[in-house]
Amino acid sequence: MSQQQLTAEQQERERIVRLHMESENVYDFDTTISTFKHPRYELIATDTIHDGEEAVRSYYAESRTAFPDQRNELISLRHADDAVICEFWLLGTHKGLLMGIEPTGREFKCRMTAFFLFEGAGLVCERVYFDSATILRQLTE
Repeated sequence: MSQQQLTAEQQERERIVRLHMESENVYDFDTTISTFKHPRYELIATDTIHDGEEAVRSYYAESRTAFPDQRNELISLRHADDAVICEFWLLGTHKGLLMGIEPTGREFKCRMTAFFLFEGAGLVCERVYFDSATILRQLTE
């Protein structure tokens, strides 16, 4: 679907998702939080849910302690009835404790998919799918 064929709501959703992802890359988590109507992350590979602003901010602190250079690189973006679906690379260097694993100093690159779920134009959840073994293998081998 070209930009010209997107509805006004889809254009707004895409703007929100792009701002969300870009603000994560520069660690502007106040902006990232502001993209949500209700902050919520669901990390499917680890069966972890971070619900509400306090829990999401804690997730940012924990993940950026383990990977202080964590960043995403957008591969593709698609629209669904109630979501924007993004495929992206997640990259980082293991410089802090990660789920009990001491820092290895190794880099990882993992292809991921995120469903940014909306109620109307309001972002209510980022649901992320990835293979945790892909990351762990790169950090420990």
